[in-house]
Amino acid sequence: MSSQQRSRRTTKRVTMTDVAKLSGVSASTVSLYLRRPGEVSDTLGRRIQEAIDTLGYVPNLMAGALAAAKTQVVGVVVPSMVNSMFASTVSRMQMAMSRHGYQLLLGNSEYSQEQEESLVRTFMSWSPSAMVLTGLQHTRETRRILTSSALPVVEMWELGSNALDTMVGFSHEDVGRAQARHLIESGCRRLAFIGARMSVDNRAQLRATGVRTACRDLLGSAECRIMDTGTGRMAAAARDAMQTLLAEMPDVDGIVFSNDVLALGATAQAQAQGVRVPEDIAMIGFGDMDFSNCCMPAISTVRPPREEIGDRVAMRLLDRLQGKSIETSIDLGFELLARESSTRSVEINIS
Repeated sequence: MSSQQRSRRTTKRVTMTDVAKLSGVSASTVSLYLRRPGEVSDTLGRRIQEAIDTLGYVPNLMAGALAAAKTQVVGVVVPSMVNSMFASTVSRMQMAMSRHGYQLLLGNSEYSQEQEESLVRTFMSWSPSAMVLTGLQHTRETRRILTSSALPVVEMWELGSNALDTMVGFSHEDVGRAQARHLIESGCRRLAFIGARMSVDNRAQLRATGVRTACRDLLGSAECRIMDTGTGRMAAAARDAMQTLLAEMPDVDGIVFSNDVLALGATAQAQAQGVRVPEDIAMIGFGDMDFSNCCMPAISTVRPPREEIGDRVAMRLLDRLQGKSIETSIDLGFELLARESSTRSVEINIS
């Protein structure tokens, strides 16, 4: 055999017809398995998958897109790749969608609406079957592109007004109210809120608004110091913010944080300055991170439904892609976890 003949043989692309022949089914059955595996019997599905594995077949998704005017791809935009909360959501979404032949095209907006718009434009060029965005705040152009596309769109991790299509999440303002109420019932009367990226993180802004609302309703004053640590290293920035807060507001006795990392850094600074947590200052975070229950003291926090959001987003998308009617607003709620950082010996019930 000549080297030219060997080259032709090793570079020949395996086709769907090759898979069909090896598995003993029609090419249309292989196509159905690749697009909607749940509609193929388990026996045929195993035979087709074994043939795919044996031949090393890789579907030409763009060829299918040209025929169907869309790919088996769902575009997903999250504000951060390092935040484990969003990672958990995307992981659960991926598991559910992949069982039905869909894959996720993932983009990171870095909390920038302009970057989100750029990602949406790029994803739309791949003819996706649907789009998933994080939050409800978008540029006017992003809204125009998605509204005119007629694609199923899910906005996740937030509830509110003026949704593009379907919302899956919870009220962040309610979270802030619940956090503040918990501290007030623990005896706190001088509250502060320390957040990160407050200028671009709308959900953190909403939680801060909720804290102020609770202070007004339960204490008779909306006075609440709001501090933004910016976009730097959060634990270190929280230590600096805590030092500043103690100097400028020495009578503060309760602090709400926009995430548990900030609460961790602030706790370390409080301990370094001889401030007792929770006896002198009670604290509560957000996120229920893996370390939150392993600190000294354990951090009180709010657990968002991060896995449930991924499951519900996938369920709603699959229903829409199958032409079913669905709810347009799904409120999954949240759970407040009272731990050592906010639990005092005497608590006050606010009616």
